[in-house]
Amino acid sequence: MFGISWAEFLVILLVAILVVPVKYWPDVARWLARVVSYIRKIVWKITDASEQIKNQIDLEKPIDDIINTTTADVLKDFSEPIKKTRRGKKSKKK
Repeated sequence: MFGISWAEFLVILLVAILVVPVKYWPDVARWLARVVSYIRKIVWKITDASEQIKNQIDLEKPIDDIINTTTADVLKDFSEPIKKTRRGKKSKKK
């Protein structure tokens, strides 16, 4: 969590409990609750945005596949040599 271990987090919490006077604990708890709520809202917004991006990419993927296969087919036709066929046409003289 944020690059610190649980042991380090517990030491920070213990120091905070010892440093902050008892009469301010409710204010600190409210502040922490607001911070946690704010962080959760941000995480939800990021999650929603990433899901929307993922859905948009999934919608565009079939279109990209169609474009790629069509392009490949057209390029394949251009890369194949033209076959000359000789037909035995008899010219009609009138």
